[in-house]
Amino acid sequence: MSKDEIDALAAIDAIIDDFSRHRREAYFSGFASDATFLFPTALHRLDSRAAYESLWADWERNFGFQVLGCSSSNRRIQIFGGTAVFSHDVETTLREGDTERTVLERESIIMERREGTWLCVHEHLSARPLEGAS
Repeated sequence: MSKDEIDALAAIDAIIDDFSRHRREAYFSGFASDATFLFPTALHRLDSRAAYESLWADWERNFGFQVLGCSSSNRRIQIFGGTAVFSHDVETTLREGDTERTVLERESIIMERREGTWLCVHEHLSARPLEGAS
């Protein structure tokens, strides 16, 4: 594995770990301010980290949203100069009010090296098909 792959993966793993522990401030620090986000539950693309932070705060306030855990598998990293493309399968356990649920998704994270630091500039989540589905 190249140094860029190792460094980009370390930044990605920090984002995943902070998300899995619901460390909101640390989690969002891994994203560039101009990052964009596509989520299956959002009606439109989020065009900034601030927009995602606002949506997250809304989830917490209105639904009692809390991340209880997250695991990453089927991981792949590709480096293209100062850009890294990471894809993986995600299993997330969430709490919304008194209800806990597990969500299976696929995710692409696009990282860019800015001033020597890898930051997420785009995140795209989609539902993961059930095993055996074609």
